[in-house]
Amino acid sequence: MSIPQTMRAAVLVRPGEIRIQEREVPAPGPDEVLVEVSAVGVCGSDVHFYKEGRLGDWVVDEPLVLGHESGGHIVAVGRDVAPHRIGERVSIEPQHPSPSSAETLRGDYNLDPHMRFYAVPGTDGAFCQYVTIQGHFAHPVPDNVSDGAAALLEPLSVAIAAGRKAELGLGSRVLVTGAGPVGLAVAQVARAAGAVEVLITDISAERRAAALRFGATAALDPAADAAAVATAGVDAFIDASGAGAAVRAGLEALRPAGRAVLVGMGLAELPFPVTHIQNNELVVTGVFRYANTWPTAVAMAATGMVDLDAMITGAFPLAQTAAAMESTTAPGTIKSVVEPQH
Repeated sequence: MSIPQTMRAAVLVRPGEIRIQEREVPAPGPDEVLVEVSAVGVCGSDVHFYKEGRLGDWVVDEPLVLGHESGGHIVAVGRDVAPHRIGERVSIEPQHPSPSSAETLRGDYNLDPHMRFYAVPGTDGAFCQYVTIQGHFAHPVPDNVSDGAAALLEPLSVAIAAGRKAELGLGSRVLVTGAGPVGLAVAQVARAAGAVEVLITDISAERRAAALRFGATAALDPAADAAAVATAGVDAFIDASGAGAAVRAGLEALRPAGRAVLVGMGLAELPFPVTHIQNNELVVTGVFRYANTWPTAVAMAATGMVDLDAMITGAFPLAQTAAAMESTTAPGTIKSVVEPQH
């Protein structure tokens, strides 16, 4: 196929303002592929950058293309990538770690301090028509995985990473706080891993109802059902909210020697019940993105163990990327997707 010299990109020029600009189509490096982007999911981090111009320590101080949940098909390859990959449908793992860092060499490439990650200030993301990525991070997907689902393998990977840290397995009882896209993905991963009880809390009645459709065995109001949560005695607690009150409630809900995994990014600091953690020998850890999750994510989506398509509640053309950002607060929204080719 003929590849154009320029493409359209949705560029965040200042908080609250996205402009469609013409940019050069990037050329793949020796170990990279050029992907024509079919779908990009809108993540909460994108919304933070869009509305506030920052997320945690990251500050947007120059124009930035957002979007890191993406899929498409390969249209060109670098000299070190097999030509037969052209035409392949792929899901993009949106990171570029240093190959020689200590973290990468021990398998924790997601923790590489020199990481270049899509849509983090300094590295453009995928709200555009073409992107490049190293060939080994362009993961092939079968035809029964839709373009939208290929993009959502990224949040599914977050859920898989959290599930592994929580040591979910046959007979597990787990509490998930926050019924947003990641929380719903965690619920599906938990059930697929063999959890027999998946409790989800959320302040939104609509999200609690959604949780019951995506694997939760019970959906609780964190205020009205506080006593039930506190006495749950679950094996694992996964926070997908980033709210201090939810973290505290989740720690109290664990059985002795239970595991807590913090996924949601909220406050930079919050008070911890240290005595409770010590006396009950709780294991408390975090999840920062993912590593070595995509093959599992592809297999789970392809075999129907998770339903990513059902999480997509709205699709927008590239010109309406700002509207896609704003849609995330609309009632009933789970996951909005931008389709750059439409």
